[in-house]
Amino acid sequence: MKEHTEDLAGWGNYPVVSSQVVSPAAAKEWKQVITESSLIARGLGRSYGDQAINRDRLVGINTRMHHFLDWNEEEGVLECEAGASLEEIISCFAPRGWLPMICPGTKFVTIGGAIANDVHGKAHHADGSFVNCVLSFTIMLANGSIVTASRTENPDLFISNFGGLGLLGVILTARIQLRKIETTYFRQQSFKVKNLEDMLAALDKYQHFNYSVAWIDAMAKGRRLGRGVLTVGDAALFRDLPRRLKKDPLKAHKVSKLNVPVFMPAFVLNNFTVGILNRVISFVQNSPKEFVHYEKFFFPLDMINNWNRGYGKRGFIQYQFVIPEKGGENVLRKIMQMIADSGCTPFLNVFKKMGKGQGILSFPFEGYTLAIDFPVTKGLKAFTLRLDEAVLEAGGRLYLGKDAMLEKEMFRQMYPQYREWLAIKKKYDPENTFSSDISRRLGLEA
Repeated sequence: MKEHTEDLAGWGNYPVVSSQVVSPAAAKEWKQVITESSLIARGLGRSYGDQAINRDRLVGINTRMHHFLDWNEEEGVLECEAGASLEEIISCFAPRGWLPMICPGTKFVTIGGAIANDVHGKAHHADGSFVNCVLSFTIMLANGSIVTASRTENPDLFISNFGGLGLLGVILTARIQLRKIETTYFRQQSFKVKNLEDMLAALDKYQHFNYSVAWIDAMAKGRRLGRGVLTVGDAALFRDLPRRLKKDPLKAHKVSKLNVPVFMPAFVLNNFTVGILNRVISFVQNSPKEFVHYEKFFFPLDMINNWNRGYGKRGFIQYQFVIPEKGGENVLRKIMQMIADSGCTPFLNVFKKMGKGQGILSFPFEGYTLAIDFPVTKGLKAFTLRLDEAVLEAGGRLYLGKDAMLEKEMFRQMYPQYREWLAIKKKYDPENTFSSDISRRLGLEA
């Protein structure tokens, strides 16, 4: 197992730091690494910011440990190594009639990464976050021991790892529950809404659908503020499919050949070009087919490899917050107006309602969430500080799995339960063997 120096970043390509990198292929190699240096485990690098980078320190890439270990066909329970990705699981099990219970916006995430960030998807209001599909996992602690964590065995270690950003140990294996399906298609509808009031009303009206997500024109102002397209859907049953799709009802995805080969020039994304793209997105979102394959339903951006290069070498952040539903319309109106007036060129965004949250540092709670991309510019940091204040004032918080700019004191106000998590950190990792750039930035150290 060779160690080398490499510049690493999250999916947003911001920040970029130099780290020492190793790729363990077995638990015994992880144990050797843990005894040598402080480190953070890393999967496929789809966290957006500094969650899985470690400036001038060690990063252990866990993708070599990606094997399936056991499969219970009757119960739909898969045991696998933590480096296995959702893409690998879907490729193998979708043709057999099973899909992951919780699917975020990309299938290129490892099981370990999904746990560390407690990922969620279009069905959070119905299915919750990733913690709800994990039965147990094994984890290597700072002393090199391997223990099992579940809701009944080491329950504090179990729950604190969901949203714990990999800072309590190296997850080695996991037992997860898959969902039985009749087809790999979803039946969906879309509704064009003219402003924020209509959007919130539509979310309430169609909340009986398991899956819902909205796109909002972040540059719209005045009476059009909050306009966009709401898409809702449910899993399609075999009897629902048209004849042409019944020929292959459990069709799997193909490997995409589309690619952004180089970083795009910084001038490509500006208010003018984004305005044009918004009109295109609105048309596409409002003109869906009735039956859509899971690839387009869950993972539309996965069809373009390295799409993050479209923001240029300067990189971008994805700013995602959740606020309580009570009083939410006024808060959203204020924040959307701030974004539209910011000059920070907001681009791709996702808006939806969330259900009840779980975990300690896990992000979701019942309310509204908006995730929006901003290219990194000179004035972005000052603007996100203003957004942070507005979110905090509303009783909201940011998603740590995507954050790149939140400051320590603001984090502590958004997550007052951090003290409970730090007590568990001190119990299992008192010497801060597991650390990362975000742990030092936010003070997530024993």
